[in-house]
Amino acid sequence: MGMLDGKVALITGAGRGVGREEALIMAKEGCNLVINDIGGGATHLDKDVKIADSVVEECKNLGVKAIANYDSVVDFNKTKGMIDQAISEFGKIDIVVNNAGILRDRMIFNMSEEEFDLVIAVHMKGTFNLTRHAAAYFREKGKADESLGNFGRIINTASDSGLYGNVGQSNYGAAKSGIATFTVIISREVAKYATVNCVVPSARTRMTTDLTPRMGDYMKAKTPDGFDIFHPSHFAPLVAYLATDEAKGINGEVFRAIADKVWVYRGWRAVKKISNDWQPFTPQKLAERFPELMKDLPSKREGAVSQDELMK
Repeated sequence: MGMLDGKVALITGAGRGVGREEALIMAKEGCNLVINDIGGGATHLDKDVKIADSVVEECKNLGVKAIANYDSVVDFNKTKGMIDQAISEFGKIDIVVNNAGILRDRMIFNMSEEEFDLVIAVHMKGTFNLTRHAAAYFREKGKADESLGNFGRIINTASDSGLYGNVGQSNYGAAKSGIATFTVIISREVAKYATVNCVVPSARTRMTTDLTPRMGDYMKAKTPDGFDIFHPSHFAPLVAYLATDEAKGINGEVFRAIADKVWVYRGWRAVKKISNDWQPFTPQKLAERFPELMKDLPSKREGAVSQDELMK
């Protein structure tokens, strides 16, 4: 018995890397799958259907049913078609994993409008598109049969760049930070019918090595006994678990996973304040008090995980 026996999931960007590993572990747990991937590289959008088809075959070899979808998550109507395809093929859909992504890294003074728009479109709008259509389906089905409870699962994908900010990734980081906040809000709106959570992978993929060379050596890290810390397969179990019925009480959370560790994150929080005895501040008074406010603040990257900490 698998933890996802009889479930149906749609995973976007499932042709390689983290998305492929998510598909494989969910297949091992008995989940039928729609494997979405346009087959493009992380820096281009040319289609190659063999990428999705290959993962479909891998999933079928694990004993489940699987079909491919090659459409872009940017297209609102085609994402509706992905949901419809799952329902037509399997009679329902239970799980949506928004994983598709690209990079267009550039310093802000060199970034083109196209580079900004495309990254926001794939990550932020793509996540909206599928979440919108899945939520409507979950609500309609849940209203028709209230005994189902919060049966639906939506799992979104953010990144370290969205949590802490990476230089050269203002487009990507903004999209990923937006996805985390989007998750928190949507989770409240659809709580009666579905859970919505966000995951933050730290894994060795094309996006963290080929396209981010400074991360190459870091992503090769191993423990003294040879455990491959950043292998993408280590991240996938978190997604599989959040998709299960056992996780029905977990909603609106952001989780980060690396190797054998899982963290739960919470959003913006106040770390210090000044007040003025119930009198409005003036610019002059703020100039006087701001040194006090800004003294001994925690690091903006507090919570970031060093390699030394990973080894503990």
